[in-house]
Amino acid sequence: MSSSHQWRPHLLPPIEEEEEEEELEFDLPGRAALGKPLSDRPPWEKALVGKIRAMSAAERSLALEAVQGHSQLGTEEGTSGASVQELLVSLNLDLEQPLEETFLFHVYGLLLRECAGADLVRRHLASLLELSASSSWQWKGIALAIGIASASHMEVVWAMLDHLGSTSFPRAAFLSPDTQPEPSLHWTWVSSLSLLCYGQMAAHAGPGVLPWVDNIASRMACFYLCSSDDNSLKMRFLSASIMLMQALQWEKSSQSYRFTQIPELIHCLLCILQKEPNFLATLLRQKIILVIVGLSSLRPSLKPMVKSSILQTCLQSLYGLPPTEMLKGCLPPLQSVPDVTVLYQKSAKALDLLLQTFIAENKSMDEVCFLLQHTEPWLQSDESHERRRAVQSILLFLQHVVDSVELTEEATPSTLGRQIGLLLLLCRDKDKVTSSHSCQCVCSFLQLLMQQKGSKELMYLKKMKNAEARACRGLEPKFCPLVKVLNRTLTVAQHTQLILTLLHGLCGHSALRCDLASQLLLMIFENNGVRQEQVIEVLQGLLQELPHITFKYVLQTVTQMVRVLGAQHTQETVEVMLSLCHPAERQVMSLWKALGTNKQTARKVVTLLYMKLKLRPPKELIRLSERVQLTSLLALNTLYELLYLWEYRAAVRWAFAGILLGLLTQLHYLFELGVVEGLADYQEDVLDMTPTGPCRTCLEALKGLFWTTDYWEVFAYLKLLRGWELFEHLGTFTEGVTLLARAMAHHDCEVEAVLGQAVISLKSSEERDNIVAILILTEFLSSRELTQYVSRKCMGNFLSLGLSSPHRLVQAMSLKGLSSLLMPPKKKVVLLQNWLAGLLDSFPRPDPKDLPGLMEVVGDILHRLGAQGAGVFSLRIAQHLLPLFEDEWEVVRGGAIFLYGSVICSGGKKYQLELKRHAFQSLVPLLFHLADSCPEVVMKTKFTFLRCAILLKWEFRKELFSKLAWGQGLGAEYDIFICMVESNFASYHQFLMQASSYLSSRDKNLKLMAMKFIGGILQDYFAELCFFLKKGDVKILRKQFEVLRREQDSISRRFCQHYLGDIVQLSKYVRR
Repeated sequence: MSSSHQWRPHLLPPIEEEEEEEELEFDLPGRAALGKPLSDRPPWEKALVGKIRAMSAAERSLALEAVQGHSQLGTEEGTSGASVQELLVSLNLDLEQPLEETFLFHVYGLLLRECAGADLVRRHLASLLELSASSSWQWKGIALAIGIASASHMEVVWAMLDHLGSTSFPRAAFLSPDTQPEPSLHWTWVSSLSLLCYGQMAAHAGPGVLPWVDNIASRMACFYLCSSDDNSLKMRFLSASIMLMQALQWEKSSQSYRFTQIPELIHCLLCILQKEPNFLATLLRQKIILVIVGLSSLRPSLKPMVKSSILQTCLQSLYGLPPTEMLKGCLPPLQSVPDVTVLYQKSAKALDLLLQTFIAENKSMDEVCFLLQHTEPWLQSDESHERRRAVQSILLFLQHVVDSVELTEEATPSTLGRQIGLLLLLCRDKDKVTSSHSCQCVCSFLQLLMQQKGSKELMYLKKMKNAEARACRGLEPKFCPLVKVLNRTLTVAQHTQLILTLLHGLCGHSALRCDLASQLLLMIFENNGVRQEQVIEVLQGLLQELPHITFKYVLQTVTQMVRVLGAQHTQETVEVMLSLCHPAERQVMSLWKALGTNKQTARKVVTLLYMKLKLRPPKELIRLSERVQLTSLLALNTLYELLYLWEYRAAVRWAFAGILLGLLTQLHYLFELGVVEGLADYQEDVLDMTPTGPCRTCLEALKGLFWTTDYWEVFAYLKLLRGWELFEHLGTFTEGVTLLARAMAHHDCEVEAVLGQAVISLKSSEERDNIVAILILTEFLSSRELTQYVSRKCMGNFLSLGLSSPHRLVQAMSLKGLSSLLMPPKKKVVLLQNWLAGLLDSFPRPDPKDLPGLMEVVGDILHRLGAQGAGVFSLRIAQHLLPLFEDEWEVVRGGAIFLYGSVICSGGKKYQLELKRHAFQSLVPLLFHLADSCPEVVMKTKFTFLRCAILLKWEFRKELFSKLAWGQGLGAEYDIFICMVESNFASYHQFLMQASSYLSSRDKNLKLMAMKFIGGILQDYFAELCFFLKKGDVKILRKQFEVLRREQDSISRRFCQHYLGDIVQLSKYVRR
């Protein structure tokens, strides 16, 4: 072994096991003591001090020399040798054997204390500090002698220790002059000895120590923090801290003294605690906590940051230990295995004392909540034993406060609600002890609150608390009354924190805890526990936690909560949901659905959205960055989504008129703002396509309003005429509104309600409201008689309002409406019918160039006559129009087909049957013209074909429209064919004969459609044709097929070859 290591055992103070296990005893809150009070001295000290004081200076010097020599020999002979006996005889002391190991050092210190000469004291102190100690008691002895001497020579001792770090090592420690110690080891030696000395100085200085306490504490902290991590140093520091704390505890005047270095000393103790291994083998944790307890009771009181650091470290050190039943297995190999359960209980008791000490200094509810908020992470721990430990500490602390502390002021910290919430979430913990204790904690919290307020419910809570202490079963029945007490007792801020904590509890991985949180929240909501001023914060918390909820049944409970909250505070709920999230988000959509499950709430929601849709600031007051956040746009986006929710169908239908005018004016407003992005890029037939801009969203919402309220005929009216495209540009916006109003009047779509809403809008100061209103009013006046809803006089008054509008369009339309009111209805009908009769005479032989204009004039007259005014003329017009379907000029062909759709709906009830028969005759021609070579003719054909289906009341009209509007290819053709044929049972043969006439058509498209149609009829309805066809019909068919067979067209020949056999078979089976 090298010489550089041979001196270490003689240099560093060893740690003895009994020193580590010395136990701090509990005393009153804020006080702790080690064994007996420091004032208890050895029984022989008083007599010895008397004899020393009776000595002369020379005698004292000789005695010091004698003791010094024995002290240096003490490492070999101890206190039982003959030389020690001689020393006792020379001092006239007769002491019983055996003496304490540190006896000679004690005597040495007493002699130095009573010595008057500073130089003599300084010389002997230097000799003491150069001693080579090889055992723990020798280190204690050196420190004891120095500590006793400091009682009379504090300045000298302080100066000696101050220079200790720069002195040479003890001469006896080195084996050769060439050996040099390691610098870090040297500092550890200096630090260890100094710490013991400072502790003894504090212990023996008496009242004179107070001015020196801050200096001592500062030096202790410096020596510890500047030294390497060493177990010996750690124990010396702890011993010194205990002595300092005890000296101050037993010194009454210390309570009125203000110390400045206590936080630094506590910081060092916490550093030791943080470095403790994760097992429990000694009482070190208990000692450190109790020392902190003693130091914490000194003035001034610790700052909150220091208290937080203390609590965090202490809780981590204890709660973070393995479960009690596993502590023993975590121990390293030891000579004697300690009782780890007892060790933990003592450490936990010290922690309880720490909490009690803190509350004794500041007896307020604020302090209670401040202290307990440090347990919150442990209450939320995934480890059962950590939760149990935290709850047990809280329960003992709260019981102490309830029973022994009278809170000095009525404080209402909001964090109380969070702490109650965390404890409530543990009331159904898998660990029965945790479950029971957490419920008792909640009752104790409420008991404290009611003690402050003098509540009459205090006895009820005591009974509940006692019952919970006896058993932990049947949890649910007690929650309802407990929730009611919480709703009444907590302040708004506390109650909000309680709810937010429970909301956070919805997101955990524990099914029991999540379910309990959801049930508690539902109880709070159902008991009107959420006040109006809480709604915003509560909903913000809910929406924040919503994406993290994993259990479906918890989500279901959340929807119930939102439904209840929405019924109680509809406006606040809508405003928060509107501002915080996009309604299209899946989970947020479920909340809107929940609001819609209540009929009254759904109506309130729709009304609020309609009102917010009208919040439209002028363009010049809006910055570009703010446009997306406009309230009206948020309301628009939400309305668009709600239209397609089943829960809001009835409410939307109820508010149809208001929503309609709101959307129309909103679209005009968006055009004014210029936010038209995404309007032309939208593809309606793409199922997963979502609107990309405000204008497109508004237009799609307008379409959805009619589609979802089962006014699909109005939607179809505009769709097939490309009327919705008119709303994509501000220049054609008025045409779109007019066409929409015409469709609504034709299908009797909420005319009365929309009329009333339009009158209200006409009184608005906003120009866009006036424009939309007057367009609708004038179109309604032109399309139908409105006297069943409002008198002509009132209507005239309403229209007169438009004359004063600064907008020329409003003025002109108002004047147009007034002019139509001036003529009596009957006179108007007669005049128009006479005019129509004159035009009918021009139909047989008109110039082809005049036909489009003629049909346009006839259509306008029919529009003004309305549904009941054309009478017999409608049938005559229909008869004139049907042959024009096959006109070579596409403008004539398209005009005739379009006008035919209006004609068949204008005859009134009297001629409706005949018009239906005529419409039936037009079905096959119309079906074939769906394949017309002109797109404009195809569009008008679809429109008229659907009107025929509506007139004939086909069963699958809505499905037919879908195929007409969005269907493509052979599949759509076949679906339309089936819809027409199946809707006209027993008419297959008539359709077949009509179609056969197109086999000779010169239009290739019509001829091909006829082949497809005939092939379908023959293939799908052959049996029915055998029953309904006549032999003459079959002969006609055979002749037409013969003609086809001779044609040069390969398609015609193939068709003939494929189906000629069916015609032959028909000739065999048809008997009539």
